[in-house]
Amino acid sequence: MRNLFFKIFGLNLVFLFLFLSSVQAAPSVGNKAPSFTGIDSNGQRLNLSDFRGKTVILEWTNHDCPFVARHYETGNMQKHQKKATSEGVIWLSIISSAPGLQGYVDGNGANKLTKARNANPTHVILDPSGKIGNSYSARTTPHMYIIDSTGILIYQGGIDDNPTSYGKIEEDTANYILNALDEIKAGKKLTKSTSQPYGCSVKYGS
Repeated sequence: MRNLFFKIFGLNLVFLFLFLSSVQAAPSVGNKAPSFTGIDSNGQRLNLSDFRGKTVILEWTNHDCPFVARHYETGNMQKHQKKATSEGVIWLSIISSAPGLQGYVDGNGANKLTKARNANPTHVILDPSGKIGNSYSARTTPHMYIIDSTGILIYQGGIDDNPTSYGKIEEDTANYILNALDEIKAGKKLTKSTSQPYGCSVKYGS
């Protein structure tokens, strides 16, 4: 009986170890951003390392999410994208919705959305398996990350401090990404490196 107890106890420890080993730690500001490989909406294979030497912004998106829709319908997200790309920043919009769930689109659908919304990302990356999203612990749409030219994560959180799914963007809104772009351009350390992300949950598959 005693031997059986230790066998069961030992098996439970093994399962616990395997479970903990499979759980990825959330990336933290000041550390290297998780590397990834993905396919964009035009079928191009991309690696994060392809953009070493440039600032990279990651935007988790879901066109059916009302929080995302607000930023696009008001032109706010496009304003962010155009400012970033005009300054040589790489903007990657990432869709981690699983097939059959809210926000899922294929490459053609993603390109139609980009055109219809007059969006200006450098690439739209399709992540239906959720592998990239889970590696960054992306929780909401939008959920924003900034990676510096050396591959270090320097910001993660919300796009701003106004967690609302309707209405215009108020003038007193703290625009974390726009502020960060200005500070990066000036060679300054970011005043705000983390914030609370808000929006719809990322629609990962089971």
